Amino acid sequence: MGLCGQTFTTRLKYTHPFQRICLYKTKEYIMRNVLKTFGATAFAGLLLAGCASVAHIEKDESVDLANYRNFAWIDTKESKDDSVNSKVSDLAERKLKDAVNAELIKVGWKESKKPDVFLTYDVAVEKGLKEQDNPVYSRSQTRYFFNPYTRRWVPVYYPSQLLGYDREEQQIREGTITISLIDAKTDKTVWQGWTTDEVASRNLTSKEIQASIKSIFRKFDVAKN
Repeated sequence: MGLCGQTFTTRLKYTHPFQRICLYKTKEYIMRNVLKTFGATAFAGLLLAGCASVAHIEKDESVDLANYRNFAWIDTKESKDDSVNSKVSDLAERKLKDAVNAELIKVGWKESKKPDVFLTYDVAVEKGLKEQDNPVYSRSQTRYFFNPYTRRWVPVYYPSQLLGYDREEQQIREGTITISLIDAKTDKTVWQGWTTDEVASRNLTSKEIQASIKSIFRKFDVAKN
C-alpha cells in the first residue's frame, strides 16, 4: 500500500531477545515527512530567487535625465597611451551594449550620431572570498527501554538535532559591470550603475551579462528624475 492507500505496518523481527522490535509507521507519519520535504524544497527555491545580484547607483541630483533622448557609446582606456580599448572579447562587448541599448530604448532613448549623453562601461573580474555557514547536526539514534507490563523491549527514536554552524571560506571569482552616463556637453558623469556577482570564469557569459544589466537598469527610471 502507498501514500494514498490505507495505513500499512512494517514489522521487523529479530531473534535476539533484547532486539525484538515492533515498528509501526502510519500514513500520517509518512505524509508529514513528505510535506516537510516539499516545504524544504520550496524554501530553497525562494532562497535561490533572492540571491540575484544587487545593483547600486550614483547620480547627479541636479541633472534631470528626462532631458536626454539620444546616446552614443564611447571607448575608454586605462590611460591615454593604452592601445587596448576593451577588457572583454568583441562578442561579449556586443552582448553588453545590445543589452544596455534594449533597456534605454524601453524608456524612449535612441542611439544617435548627435548624442545628448555618452555611454561607457567597465568590466572587472577579480578573485574574492565567499563565507558559507554549513549546518552541523548530531547523529540520529535509537535507544530501547524494557516495558515490564508487556515484557518487551520498545525502541525510542531520537532524531538528529542542530548543533550549530561550521563556517567555511571559499575562493571565488567576482565580476563587476559598471555603466556610466556622461553629459556630452559638460563631460560630467551624471549617472552610474554597477553590480557585482559571482561568475564562472574570467570571461563573462551572455547569461551573466544579461542578468547584470537587467539588475542595474531596474534602478534606472527616467520618470523619477
